[in-house]
Amino acid sequence: MSRRQRIAGTAALLLATSGWGSLFLVSKGVLHHVEPVWFTLIRYTLSALLFVLLILPRGAAPWRKLRRHAGPLALRGAAGFGVFSVMLLVGLAHSVPSHGAVIIATTPMTTQIVRWLLDGVRPTRTTLLTSALALLGVATVSGLLAGGAGSPGGASTLMGDAIAFVGTLGWVWYTRGAARLPELDVIEYTALTVLASWPVLLAAAVGASVLGWSAVPSVEGLRLSWHALLFVGVVPSAISVLAFNYGVRALGAVTGTAFLNFVPVSALLMSAAMGRLPTTSEAAGMAMVIAALLIHTASSRKASATAAATIAPPQQNYRTCGATPS
Repeated sequence: MSRRQRIAGTAALLLATSGWGSLFLVSKGVLHHVEPVWFTLIRYTLSALLFVLLILPRGAAPWRKLRRHAGPLALRGAAGFGVFSVMLLVGLAHSVPSHGAVIIATTPMTTQIVRWLLDGVRPTRTTLLTSALALLGVATVSGLLAGGAGSPGGASTLMGDAIAFVGTLGWVWYTRGAARLPELDVIEYTALTVLASWPVLLAAAVGASVLGWSAVPSVEGLRLSWHALLFVGVVPSAISVLAFNYGVRALGAVTGTAFLNFVPVSALLMSAAMGRLPTTSEAAGMAMVIAALLIHTASSRKASATAAATIAPPQQNYRTCGATPS
C-alpha cells in the first residue's frame, strides 16, 4: 500500500466519521417529527437517488451485478442501513446519549471478536489494547466515568442499551460484506447495497405502521424537518457511507471500524464550534481516542510493511564475469 493510499484512506474515514457525528446533532430535532423507521427510510431514499446518478454513467454493468447479487446485497444493506440505524435510534429512545456513544465505540472490539469467531483471526495485543484505550476515551467523553450516566428518571436503561448493541452487529456484518464481493468497487458496493435494500426498508416502515409500531410522519412534520432530512440523506447517508467503504477498502475493515471511535469525538468538536466548549473530561477523552487511533494506524502500517518484506523474494548479489559466490 502506497503512502498516498494510506493518506486517502485515513482522510476518507475521518470524513465519514465526521459526517456521522453531525448525524447525532441534526437528528435530535427530526425525531420529534419523524420516528426512527420512517426516518431511516427517508434518509436512504434520498441517498439512493444520489447513488443512481453516480452509477448511471457506468452503463448496464452495475445493474447486471445488482441482479446477480440482489439477495446478498439486500441483506447486507438491510443490516447496515436498516438494522443498525433503526435499532440504534430505538435503543437511544430508552437510554441516554452517553450510553449510545459508548456502545458505538464497542464496534471495533466486536469486529475483532467476530473475525476471531468466524475467520479464526486472533486479534493482536496492540489491537486489543488500542481498542480498550479508545473505548475508555469515549466513555470519558460521554461522561460515563464522571457519574453522568443514567436516565433522568433513574430507571434502568439495560433494555435500550441491549437493543443499540445488537444494532451495531448489523453494521459489522455490512462492513464485512465488502470483502465477500470483490468484483464490486467502492461506489458499486455502496450504491447497490442501498438500492437492493431500499424495498426491504420500505416494507419494514409500512409494516411497522400497519402493526401500530410506528406512526407515518405527518405533512407538517415533514415540512418542519425537511432541511435536516435533506442534509442527513446527502451527507451522513451517502457521502459518509461512500467515504467509509473507500477507507475500509484502502485500509481494511479493522482499521475502518476503529475510526468509529471518532464519531462521538467529532460530534463534540462540532458542539464546540457551535459555542459549547468541552469540559476537562471531554478533552481528556478526545486525546485518548486520538492517541488510540494513531497507535493503531502506526501498528497496522508496521505490520503491513513486515508482511510485504516477508513475501518479497530476497535479492541476490552476483559477481561480475559470471563468477559464483564462494
